[in-house]
Amino acid sequence: CVPLIRSRLAGADAARGKVLLFLDSHCEASRGWIEPLLHQVTLDRRNVPTPTIDNINYKTFSYGIIRGEPNVGGFTWGLVFNWFPMPNREKERIHGDYSLPVESPAMAGGLFAIDRDYFNEVGRYDDQMDVWGGENIEMSFRIWQCGGRIIQVPCSHVGHVFRKNSPHTWPGGVRNILSKNNRRLAEVWMDEYRFLWYFISPGVKHTEFGDVTDRKHLRASLKCQSFRWYLENVWPESSYNIDPLFFGQVRSPSSNMCMDSMGRKSGGKVGVTRCHGQGGNQVFAYTRLHDIRVDDKCLDATHKERHVKFFTCHAQGGNQYWIYDEHNTRTIVHRITGKCLDWSGADLLINPCNGAPSQQWEIKSSEELARLIRKYRVD
Repeated sequence: CVPLIRSRLAGADAARGKVLLFLDSHCEASRGWIEPLLHQVTLDRRNVPTPTIDNINYKTFSYGIIRGEPNVGGFTWGLVFNWFPMPNREKERIHGDYSLPVESPAMAGGLFAIDRDYFNEVGRYDDQMDVWGGENIEMSFRIWQCGGRIIQVPCSHVGHVFRKNSPHTWPGGVRNILSKNNRRLAEVWMDEYRFLWYFISPGVKHTEFGDVTDRKHLRASLKCQSFRWYLENVWPESSYNIDPLFFGQVRSPSSNMCMDSMGRKSGGKVGVTRCHGQGGNQVFAYTRLHDIRVDDKCLDATHKERHVKFFTCHAQGGNQYWIYDEHNTRTIVHRITGKCLDWSGADLLINPCNGAPSQQWEIKSSEELARLIRKYRVD
């Protein structure tokens, strides 16, 4: 059995057409899907168009068409692909016409068209990645940083069966394969930002990822841009592009308890657990916008309840604006309610400020992380 990445390479080698079209096997192409993709390639051979991906129900196989304002592809702190609202700058570029192709920072996976010669010139797939996972993020970074462009085409629709679970077993386990693949892309394409990923995902640092010398030579030969350039020019809205005052753990010194995301999603309560100093779920950023965030989720509080919850960061202040008095009271005050960040049991709360030890916080950036980034930039 040949794994996905290498089987795609075998298909690309066997193809004879000018344009390669990659789809998953569990897809259904709609009428007129191919022409809009081919058109984008003819406009510029460095364009890599992707179709709008409709949803095919994995139980009933009913087809659900995606309508309305397109989302764009991106990725989380953990390098997991996700969909995000179209940035305002992109809406302005297309003048609000959602029938026009939109630039996407990342592709969702294996559904795209690409000029065959350009595919080979820009580095194909990394054939040392295993099975699948991470190859779409690696290709997204590579295309953008090396002069290409990923375009999402609203007039091309392809249905995809989104399965609840993979029917296959992965040699070595899913986590090890994803960690290896993501380490390869991080080491080649993310520059000093890879240290942020390692800090957020401490378990991956012990995963063997093989030799990436050839991929680094490819990057050098193509004279590709830095990852900082990617964040500033392709996806300035990325959660990797935050401007933190502090980046590390948020600790209650009197008890050695730390804020903990507990891996919860938007709408979930923010937790408090014993500090472990290993990064992971205890990594928070306090930014110059005065929000406290994990990835694209911010601490949010209201007058209506005491519990502090995660909601998608909106950069508008309001319920997500926190004021940290680092030098005097060491409190974190919620500007809208005037209450102090507090904790009880395993829950993060807002309570009337009373000077209690549980309302005193230390927001401390990781010294190891800062050292690694400084060293990279000097080297």
